[in-house]
Amino acid sequence: MTDTLPDRLSTNPKSPFYDEKLLQQGVGIKFDGQEKTNVEEYCVSEGWIRVAVGKTVDRHGNPLTIKLKGKVEPYLEKKA
Repeated sequence: MTDTLPDRLSTNPKSPFYDEKLLQQGVGIKFDGQEKTNVEEYCVSEGWIRVAVGKTVDRHGNPLTIKLKGKVEPYLEKKA
């Protein structure tokens, strides 16, 4: 596999942008220069991430998210 990451990736298995193999390798996100660990979905070309809002869930049990706009930098985490 190459070191290039997709433009858009989601942690939700129901999403068309979900990639289990890639997520198992470990994907990290830098958003506006800060490390983010609670990212549910990102899009590099549109410049946004979706992050969970606390422990709140919707009526289907999915976490509620908000969209933040800024510079998105995904990377593969190095596993030792």
